[in-house]
This record gives sequence, C-alpha cells and structure tokens, in this order.
Amino acid sequence: MAGGGIAVQSAGGRNYEGGLTGFVIITCLVAAMGGLLFGYDLGISGGVTSMEQFLKKFFPSVYKKQHNDSDKENAYCKFDSQLLTLFTSSLYLAALIACFFASVVTRVYGRKASMSFGGFAFLVGAIINGVASNIIMLIVGRLLLGVGVGFANQSVPVFLSEMAPAKVRGALNIGFQMAITIGILIANLVNFGTAKISGGWGWRVSLALAAVPAVMMTVGSFLLPDTPNSILERGHTLKARNMLAKIRGTDNVDREFQDLHEATEAAKRVEHPWRNILQQKYRPQLVCCVLIPFFQQLTGINVIMFYAPVLFKTIGFGDDASLMSAVISGGVNVVATAVSIYCVDKFGRRFLFLQGGMQMFISQILVGVMIALKLGLNGTAKLSKADANVILFLICLYVAAFAWSWGPLGWLVPSEICPLEIRSAAQAINVSVNMLFTFIIAQVFLTVLCHMKFGLFFFFAGFVVIMTIFVFLFVPETKNVPIEEMGTVWKNHWFWRKYCQDY
Repeated sequence: MAGGGIAVQSAGGRNYEGGLTGFVIITCLVAAMGGLLFGYDLGISGGVTSMEQFLKKFFPSVYKKQHNDSDKENAYCKFDSQLLTLFTSSLYLAALIACFFASVVTRVYGRKASMSFGGFAFLVGAIINGVASNIIMLIVGRLLLGVGVGFANQSVPVFLSEMAPAKVRGALNIGFQMAITIGILIANLVNFGTAKISGGWGWRVSLALAAVPAVMMTVGSFLLPDTPNSILERGHTLKARNMLAKIRGTDNVDREFQDLHEATEAAKRVEHPWRNILQQKYRPQLVCCVLIPFFQQLTGINVIMFYAPVLFKTIGFGDDASLMSAVISGGVNVVATAVSIYCVDKFGRRFLFLQGGMQMFISQILVGVMIALKLGLNGTAKLSKADANVILFLICLYVAAFAWSWGPLGWLVPSEICPLEIRSAAQAINVSVNMLFTFIIAQVFLTVLCHMKFGLFFFFAGFVVIMTIFVFLFVPETKNVPIEEMGTVWKNHWFWRKYCQDY
C-alpha cells in the first residue's frame, strides 16, 4: 500500500525522501482509535451521573438533594458528593499509575504491545461497569478503564509521531485528539438516547458500550506494525529499515535511517532514562512535558467534558436540554478539531496555542459574568431560553478554541519534542501529569462549584492567561522539523539554548 503521496520536505531540518503513503494513513487511523477509549469515557461519565435511576441506585444522597424543592437549597451544591466524584475521578488515578508501567512496556516490547494491553484492560472494565450491582463493582470497573486509558495515552501519541513524516506529523498526530472528540460526541449521543429508555436501566447500556472502542483498539493493535524507531530500539536493524521504506513509499531512505540509527545508538547508551531526563540538557523537554499537560487541565476543559450535563443542569437547563446541550458542545469539539488538523502544519503550533488561549479567556469571562448576573449566588433563578442559548453559545466558543489549540497540541507537542533516549520516560511524565490533574479536577470540581459558584470560570480564565504567556515566551515552533532533529530547535531558542550545548 505504499503508493504515491504527499512529498515530504522538512523546513527547519533535513529533507528526507518519500511521502505520505496510504499505508501510513491507515495505520495512524487505526492507532488513533485509542483516543476513542479516552473520549468515550470523558463523555459518558457526566451523562450517566445526571441520570436519576443511576443516582438513585448508587448515590441516593445526591438523588435526595437533587429533589429537595426548598428555596434555601443552593443549586450549585446539589451534586456535591465526594463519592459521586470518585466514580469519575478514580479512572484517572488508575491511569496515572498505569502510565509508568506502560512506559516500560512501550520501550521494551514496543508501542503496539502497550496498545493491545490497554485495549484489553478497558474491555474488561467496560463489562464490569455494565453489570455493576454495587458501588464497589462500579469503582473496580472504573479502575480497569483507567489502566486502559493510561496505556493508550502513553503509546498512541508516540506511535503517531514516529510513523508520520515531519511535514504532516502534526495533522496525523491530531488524529488521536480527533478520535477523543468523536468518542465524546458518541458518548453524548448515547447518553441522550439511553436516558429515554423506560425501566431506568439506560445507564447500563451507556457504560457497557465502552466495550466497543475497546474491541476496536484491541483488534486494531494486533493488525498494526510497530514503528521503525521501536523495531530498531529492540535490535532488529534490517526489519526496521524495511519498515521505514514501506511507510515512506520509497527504498531511498538511507539518510533518514542513518539519523534514526544514530539516535537509537545514543538511546541504547542511556541505561537510566528516568535519571537522564533530569540532566540539564533535557531541561526544556522536562519543563514542557510537565507544564503543558498541567496547563491543559487548568484550562478547565474537563469540567465541560465530563460534567457537561451536570453543569448544564445546575445552571438551569432541563434534563433533556442538558443532555442535548452536551451533544451540541461535543459536535463543536469534533468540527474544531478538524480545523486544527488542517491548520497545525500550515500555521504552526504557536499560532494555535496563542489564538486559542485568547479566545478561551474571553469566552470564560463572559460565561462567568452571564451566570453571575442571571443566577446570582444561590443559582435558584430560572434562565430564560435566550439566556440559556447565549451561555451555550459562549461555552461552544470556548470548546472550539480548546479543540483547535490546547486539546490536540497538549498531546502533540510533548510527543514530538523528545529524543529517543528519553521519549518513553517523557511521555510517561506527560501522561501522568495530565492524569494527576484530571483526577484532582474531577474529584474537587463539584465541591469547588458549590463554594466558588460562577467564580470558577474566572479562576480557570486566570490560568489561561498564565499558560498563554508561557507559550509565547518558552515554547518554540516545531512544525516541519524531523523528530530526530528536534534538538536544533532548542539550541536556537533565546532561553533554552543555554541548557542545550551538549546536543
């Protein structure tokens, strides 16, 4: 399938022979399906936790609070329950721990082995959640889902970055984020449909259908090849060269293979990647692999993604309206991610980071002001249809900005900036920081909403300002730079070059 494709010419680095082949496109599409695991879970949990029969069975105290008609009841606090948030956040705690084991598996056994294990763990977790009869089964299922997410998020972005030619690496890598957004949209549609099932068992269907993306990833991973980087890293030189020729669609890959071979030999001399990543010359990568996922979560996006129906219900939308609003924001998420795929290798990473940051800041401030003016401190006032539509529009504006900036770039940039010798360790750090703060935000959000109310949007807007300044000053442009030559980017940066003289 190594047919003709898009010629690869790498601005900012060497020009390699070959192009974007059909084989690469198909393998990257299959690998990106790992994003469906993460996306479906992000979307499904918020919808399920807004379903009355689910709350009545597993969280009766929240169900009673929700049906308290007293005017003194603060609407912002109706879903405030640590046990309820543990249902959502436990997955990300498991993913945090799993990604460190996934780092070893990815390095020693290859990227596809890590994807296979992740898909299988997610499948078992989905089955347990679908048949859960008590809160323990529910949490155990969520923990297994977390293991799957940890392995998938560790291996898939690295796989995509290593398979893609430099010229289109951004677009292909964002396929992972596109799969996440599609998973979120599908989950929102599923929730909207299952909420209408009579008998109150629709939540079981929502949770059990997580098995579908799990099967897709597990089966797909067995059909995928491993990357030339991974094959060479495990000592199979001829096989690695043949795979590189296949994915580039040409036998003239000597220059790229030589660079890859040199990078691999350097990586083999590194006995302790976790210790090495702390060296001064890797300081730029370490800082970015910590701060980019940290800032990604402090945009507040997961407040919208996995609590969208709960949030919409809290601010005055009805049951069906809250689920439909989540579907609408999920659709905007998919479309805006498609915009990112087109723009990321055309306009660059920095442009999308900066533009998205400004748009997120403006929309979050306006949402906070609208909720403050219309709902007040107790949130007991009723929203007019016009006010509800304005808030939904502003949230969609915010979601769109995230979806073409911090959403995909939060995974793309950390996966492409690291040399092979620290790549698995760096990706583990990236995923673990992401999962740690996803867990923290998921666990405390409903309590913080109860106490900060509309001020929560101003809180996240403040962090958006900080992260936009960070990108402007410290994140260099990486579009079109071959992944094995990324060191030149840091050497030429006004701040980081003092750390990178040993490259």
